[in-house]
Amino acid sequence: MTIVSSPRASAERTASEAVSLLRIDDLRVRYRSDSGDVTALTGVSLEVARGEVVALVGESGSGKSTLAQAVIGLLGSNAEITGGTIDFDGEVIDPRSERALRRLRGARIGFVPQDPGLSLNPVRRVGDQVAETLIVHRLADRRSARERALELLDDAGLDRPELRAAQYPHELSGGQRQRVLIASALAARPELVIADEPTSALDATVARRVLDRLAAQIAAEGTAVLLITHDLAVAAERADRIVVLNGGEIVESGPTAAVLAAPRHPYTRRLLAASPSLAPAGDYRTPRPREGAPLLALREVRKRFRAQAGGSVTAVDGVGFELHRGETLSLVGESGSGKSTTARIALRLTDPDGGRVTFDGHELTEVRGARLRALRRRFQVVYQNPYASLDPRWRVGTIIEEPLRAYRVGDRAARRARVAELLGQVALPERFAERRPAELSGGQRQRVAIARALALHPDLLVLDEPVSALDASVQAQILELLDRLQAELALSYLFISHDLAVVRRISDHVAVMRHGRIVETGPTAAIFGDPRHEYTRELLSAIPTPAGAKGPS
Repeated sequence: MTIVSSPRASAERTASEAVSLLRIDDLRVRYRSDSGDVTALTGVSLEVARGEVVALVGESGSGKSTLAQAVIGLLGSNAEITGGTIDFDGEVIDPRSERALRRLRGARIGFVPQDPGLSLNPVRRVGDQVAETLIVHRLADRRSARERALELLDDAGLDRPELRAAQYPHELSGGQRQRVLIASALAARPELVIADEPTSALDATVARRVLDRLAAQIAAEGTAVLLITHDLAVAAERADRIVVLNGGEIVESGPTAAVLAAPRHPYTRRLLAASPSLAPAGDYRTPRPREGAPLLALREVRKRFRAQAGGSVTAVDGVGFELHRGETLSLVGESGSGKSTTARIALRLTDPDGGRVTFDGHELTEVRGARLRALRRRFQVVYQNPYASLDPRWRVGTIIEEPLRAYRVGDRAARRARVAELLGQVALPERFAERRPAELSGGQRQRVAIARALALHPDLLVLDEPVSALDASVQAQILELLDRLQAELALSYLFISHDLAVVRRISDHVAVMRHGRIVETGPTAAIFGDPRHEYTRELLSAIPTPAGAKGPS
């Protein structure tokens, strides 16, 4: 289902472009840093009409999030608007007036930020956080706000909203936390929703439900959406217009169908060529022949968690699989299906309630002390969230070097040389070793995390959504890097993802998880070409396709 603008909104846009809800004219923003000023936006101008969906696309660091934060006055203290104007519903927004901005935020402009881990209060229940917008703007009393919060959580695709509302953010998966933010943004039925990578942490089926929810609000109330994304397939399926941002300036814009069919700028053509979702289907990796015993094997693994709000949640329910040397097994499924918990059990970061985990013939559930430490050198993990997985106090070189120091590998000069080598492998300049994580984009941070995981030459990498925060061109670079390293070093990958287009590109075998169980497993070509389980077919049908792209309204 694609987003369709309401007839009223289309008529308004046809009648006059002067009725634009949001108008940005010649916006210029720069950041102050220790190494000098950095220009983030260099004269950006765009408009969003009522009921219109405009997709702002570009790579990490192109200025997309800076533009979103400028509109609602959330730029950091080191940022400065040096020129241009922002007009909302005929009135100029004064970025210096916090009082005026507070009247807009939440009530008239909803905002879905990129990182749910940093955007939710860790000591407040999620239901209270969703209800807060209604209470602050006096749209409901506390009792009715709580009831409305349950409806919003349900609309955003969360199962058991009563239980979820009583939980804290750390009790939810990354995708579930993102849905809480989406529910909060829609609480007051705003006229404009600015969605900054709203589906990057969501699986395809939930992303479709969330975007369909936005579609329903557009049709019913003429809500406008500024959709900021690096996923061109989402933009192709969902947007009326696409605006391409590169290096802080707009290089191309136009109706979605026109931009996709005949992109004029070389940068746009490069983005389209790099998008996994827009690549032709059917080009599957031939599974590597399996020889000898598996490197990693799980047998009937089970895990239950108690919820602080009462009751319990079965995260893993009888999971078993084998991963052989030099191959990639992908675990796919919705957020909360048990993928990440299964990976933590495989790494002995979480103990199972039952079942067995074997790594290279060693029973991991029985190993302790020095033997466990020695084995852990042979498997490493790359986490989903590059904002939370890097120590903000350390420089990049120190972060990458840390595993080498912990295992006393080499002297200082050798470790420094290894850091430089690893930065090159993940396509970062050597000078980045002196930077801190706060000075990097999300995609650059994730590349640092991958470099760190490779430092000890492991046999197994557990990759938990390793490219979900990356733009399409960097995704392609990282996937090519992983392919090359696997061929050179006989690495095994346990690849966890909700992005089926990426899974199709990287995997030898695929295991589909739902509610803590594996419902289907097999070679990639079989899973994508001839799925047997109804849930697998549902996942595949939710992949965004260019067939959903729309032309002019």
